[in-house]
Amino acid sequence: MRPGAAVSRGIAGSRTAGEERALTSVAAGDTYEAEEPQDLPRLWHVTLSVSGGEAPLKEVRRALEQLAHDHPFLLTSRYANDHAEIRYWEEARDLHDAAAVALRLWGEHRRTAKLPPWEIVGLEVIDRETYHQRIAEGYGPLPATPVGVHPF
Repeated sequence: MRPGAAVSRGIAGSRTAGEERALTSVAAGDTYEAEEPQDLPRLWHVTLSVSGGEAPLKEVRRALEQLAHDHPFLLTSRYANDHAEIRYWEEARDLHDAAAVALRLWGEHRRTAKLPPWEIVGLEVIDRETYHQRIAEGYGPLPATPVGVHPF
């Protein structure tokens, strides 16, 4: 996967229900012969989308505020009674590491922040350069202003 590529969950129309899909991947940290190794951490912009059954808005807001307190790198959260979106910057060696941390975030903080029992339904991880390029071209997620927890 190239830097700046989005990682998201989709529906594979070519498989039958329950059929396993063979995955091929490049191991995290592998480089091509022409590349120089990039062991230094980089900044990645993460957008995590979750959804599930309805929950009282006050409880969703309180849980997201607690998550922001527990995970101080969160920039902004938007929420409704059945879904939420969390945006933040993650420092990681590569996209694989940033995505792995993002995919664990909701589950690891579910009990301590009393988050709703929602599932992750979307994940986008882009590098800093791609994020700023999108902003400059007038598309993509706008900078997180104001920072904090807000309703949709």
